[in-house]
Amino acid sequence: MKQPKLDGIFPPITTPFLPDGEFSPHKLRANIEKWNQTGLAGYVPTGSTGESVLLTKDEKYRVWETVREAAAPGKLLIAGTAAESVRETIELTNKAAGLGYAVAMVRTPHYYKAQMSRPECQMTYYRAVADAAKIPVLIYNFPQATGLDIPAEVVAQLAEHPNILGIKESSGSIEKVARMVDSTPDDFQVLVGSAPTLYASFCVGAVGAVLAFANAAPCASLAVYEAWKAGDHQAALRQQRSITAPAIAVTARHSIPALKYAMDLNGYYGGPPRLPLLPPSPAVKAEVEELFRDVKA
Repeated sequence: MKQPKLDGIFPPITTPFLPDGEFSPHKLRANIEKWNQTGLAGYVPTGSTGESVLLTKDEKYRVWETVREAAAPGKLLIAGTAAESVRETIELTNKAAGLGYAVAMVRTPHYYKAQMSRPECQMTYYRAVADAAKIPVLIYNFPQATGLDIPAEVVAQLAEHPNILGIKESSGSIEKVARMVDSTPDDFQVLVGSAPTLYASFCVGAVGAVLAFANAAPCASLAVYEAWKAGDHQAALRQQRSITAPAIAVTARHSIPALKYAMDLNGYYGGPPRLPLLPPSPAVKAEVEELFRDVKA
């Protein structure tokens, strides 16, 4: 199976909800059409930023179909297909494959933490999914949400599987990114999910990023990548410094409600999060407004 190249910046796109909580394909399509005008490498629907754990299976299918129909030619499509069981993850992955998705991003199961913290359980899960998946698998490590951190040594062993093409590493650890790059084959692609450590991650060997921040500020995110790619490290560092504080605010500090508000400020449709997540407070909105005042959308 030919492995797609994952170089560049991908937004793990938000799922737009109307005030009554219903998913809006129209709003999603409008966002995609605006993102199509940027240099984003592709789109990642139904990840953590897409509130995937709050979506029904049918809603996920509708999101995937809408993104596929609206995406410009050449944009790589990666579907978030994780579920707690191997069986359901395979079902979702192969559904995404049938809808034209090129890669499945698979988050670590974490409900049964005592079991899933064991390396043998993690490896069994990913290998079983990859064995049956009709598209390549991208490991998704997000310890801030799952409470589990896949060790670099486990990633190195999983990298030997022919249908596991890389990892989205969202821990924010530069040292861990460097170890994974050094301990995996040259064709294993390490992407990161942390905008505050983006430039440093590229410097130690990451090839791309799946950034929540890029939903609201795709051009500012791309500026870091493009400067680094051109070898202009001073410009890349300058661009990195300009996005670090706003990125922290709408990810680690205030999360999806604040990110969606930043999207509203920058001409995209963020809208409300889905319950039980709550809209940002007036104080949070004021903070986001100040931090995004000079951020290039």
